[in-house]
Amino acid sequence: MLLGGKVAIVTGAAQGIGRACAVRLAKEGAKVVLCDISTEQGQRTADEIAATGATAIYVRCNVAERGDVDRVIAAAINALGRIDVLVNNAGVLDDAPFLDLSLEEFDRVVGVNLRGAFLMGQAVARQMVRQGKPEGESQAGAIVNMSSVNAVFALPDHVAYSISKGGIGQLTKAMAVALAPQGIRVNAVGPGTIETPLLKDVIKDTAFRSKVLSRTPIGRFGQPEEVAAIVAWLASPESSYVTGTTIFADGGRLPLNYVVPVAEGS
Repeated sequence: MLLGGKVAIVTGAAQGIGRACAVRLAKEGAKVVLCDISTEQGQRTADEIAATGATAIYVRCNVAERGDVDRVIAAAINALGRIDVLVNNAGVLDDAPFLDLSLEEFDRVVGVNLRGAFLMGQAVARQMVRQGKPEGESQAGAIVNMSSVNAVFALPDHVAYSISKGGIGQLTKAMAVALAPQGIRVNAVGPGTIETPLLKDVIKDTAFRSKVLSRTPIGRFGQPEEVAAIVAWLASPESSYVTGTTIFADGGRLPLNYVVPVAEGS
């Protein structure tokens, strides 16, 4: 197992990519602390993981609030003794054209996606530094931030989201450089179009589905488990010489400068 005996925090873990990350880290031997504002779904996911024999606890957390972040750190230490891995996955989306985007909505999205990643990342990194490196190991911990292809591409109706994910890219680089002397690696994963519960209703629309697949050379949507596999690798000693980078799991979208034919009925 890649993460045997490690303790991992996953934010936004109630569903979608976050849920897949929590499940995968648990399968790799980690004890998992699941954070989300959705209490019912978060607890259900923790219970499902625990039912497999793994250790999983749920803590309600709005990552944009420092008090909530501090409570998560305290809960993890009290229950499990240390923190070795953080997956900064919590995120929200705006859906308004640039000229109509309100300041309140801008602040909400950037607050969760970027401020939240900073607050949680800083708090966990401080705990990792206090702990030091486990005996016989070369690193004190690993942090994986969740970026997006929208860190590179701009969408006119997801302005705040695009800005926040661009910021995640720079936050990842800055954290990696700052924390390398303490033995903490920081990387990011940038998903493309992933078939999460939130997307499933949207992709039933044939025109939308065709549009997305036309810009996806691999010819299909990604699955949350595929993103989680990359996260698990980045969190593990298998990626011990990788820090400050973003791996884009996008089906080839970033290299594409044209659209591709879509098979009828795809």
